[in-house]
Amino acid sequence: GLDLRASAFVHERLREVATRGAAVVVHASDLDELLSLATRILVVFHGTVRDVPADRDAVGRAMLGGE
Repeated sequence: GLDLRASAFVHERLREVATRGAAVVVHASDLDELLSLATRILVVFHGTVRDVPADRDAVGRAMLGGE
């Protein structure tokens, strides 16, 4: 757990290095955080990896095993 300032600092750095071409992998259970950071989202459900649109409904369905 980071406080709000530390979290904002980390997010800013992640975006900064991503814009310079670095691959950034973020593992999080907070959907709002993922959607604010991601350009691509992969969901793992029961060992299956799915590439889903960075859309709240699509990610939520994939996290529950739906289409």
